[in-house]
Amino acid sequence: MEQHWKELLAIDRYTVKSKSVLQDLDRKIMTLLYQPLIGSKSFSLYMTLWGELEQNRIWSVETTHHSLMTLMQSNLREIYHERIKLEGLGLLKTYLDEVDGVKRYVYELQTPIRPNEFFQDGVLNIYLYNRVGRNKFLQLKRFFSDDQMEEGMKEITKSFDDVFDSVRSAEMMGRVNKETMDDLTLENEREYLQSDSRSTLEISDASFDFDLFFSGLSDALISPKAFTPPIKEVIKKLSYLYGIGAVDMKNVAMSSLDQDDMIDVELLRKSARDWYQFQVGDELPNLVDKKQPITLRSKLNKKQLSKEEELMIQLETISPRQFLTDVAGGVPPAVGDLQIIEEVMVQQKLEPGVVNVLIYYVMLKTDMKLTRAYVQKIASHWTRKRVKTVKEAMDLAKQEHRQYQQWAEEKTTSKKKTQSKKTPIRKEILPEWLKDDEGNTDKEEQQQDKEGVEKKNLEQFELEKKKLFDRIKKYKDNKNGEMNERRNE
Repeated sequence: MEQHWKELLAIDRYTVKSKSVLQDLDRKIMTLLYQPLIGSKSFSLYMTLWGELEQNRIWSVETTHHSLMTLMQSNLREIYHERIKLEGLGLLKTYLDEVDGVKRYVYELQTPIRPNEFFQDGVLNIYLYNRVGRNKFLQLKRFFSDDQMEEGMKEITKSFDDVFDSVRSAEMMGRVNKETMDDLTLENEREYLQSDSRSTLEISDASFDFDLFFSGLSDALISPKAFTPPIKEVIKKLSYLYGIGAVDMKNVAMSSLDQDDMIDVELLRKSARDWYQFQVGDELPNLVDKKQPITLRSKLNKKQLSKEEELMIQLETISPRQFLTDVAGGVPPAVGDLQIIEEVMVQQKLEPGVVNVLIYYVMLKTDMKLTRAYVQKIASHWTRKRVKTVKEAMDLAKQEHRQYQQWAEEKTTSKKKTQSKKTPIRKEILPEWLKDDEGNTDKEEQQQDKEGVEKKNLEQFELEKKKLFDRIKKYKDNKNGEMNERRNE
């Protein structure tokens, strides 16, 4: 993860600019439609920056980030991460100029998209639906819509030339000279106020493999002309939203052709929904399909990575649902396990990569089972510690493993009260990345490790850990092999 202090200091100066004049409708859209998606802190940052603009103007005065910290009563770390959220949803563009070590930022506020675009976006509307629920979503949709004009009404509006007399072209052009043309031209360093510029939700081209997608399509079936830039943008969004790979998207596109053999956007969206619901049921995409935000991932550029660093990258680049699937060798996770994970992500607001660490840790500690109470207890602790990155989660698990072991043993003890007291309690063994850096344990653990039963448990744990990673690796290798075969066809 790129630390905020490497990007931003309190003494760094900034100016707020608006892409266009913000209006009262924009405030309602931000409050009711975007706030449930970005959270109250990001919403507060947007509104604070908006408030720094003078009325009906598009530039603010220059000030420092310390001033912004004072206004929002927030630290730089929070401001930086909430800013990233606004950028991700296309509500803010950030520009930087650095001269002689002095950084000057320009925060350009983007006008939120209109309600008709939002509710037909294909990504934002579905996220809002999942976030606020059906009843509230229908209420918002009704609030931002109104009755259409009655049918049968005839327009009788008069045109410009019906109302105003035209001036002869010769007379008009005769009055135009160089001074007039200069007066009609805006200076290079200025721009006109406008109100029709809207934000856009941008998804990078790297998120979808168009080369693989097109390699599976025949020109005889779908003309390349059918894939216009807007269509390709919709394909990227649908792929991101529903988790549809390039190979499966080929079939989705094939079922979205109209009578002219062109891609129908509505059919494309419907086909994508049908594909998703066939794969996972009637539920719409939810939090368990999200991946760790790029801004919260580690920056590892080494040629040779340690096992711990390879694990970090794996947990950062996969969704909790897919991680559970990979662990099971391709078998979709049980509904109960997904509900436990989704509860953690909703209630504790943990990032997807952090949840992956939690899944990995709990499964190794509880014989490959997800226990709701144990998961929630550790998740609650990580929330209080404000854990955001995979590395932070792994480090905290390393520091607190004795406490987590005690929680697990308390749970095990309570379960076994009704069982035979002679049954030995299995000691929890730690994976390599949870051990102290020097590989040392305390005296009590060293003594326990000498016992034969503990040695047997250690061997069994290492065997289970090796089976887990071998299972994931084999499944991924097979999956990649299939994709390479398709590319070579």
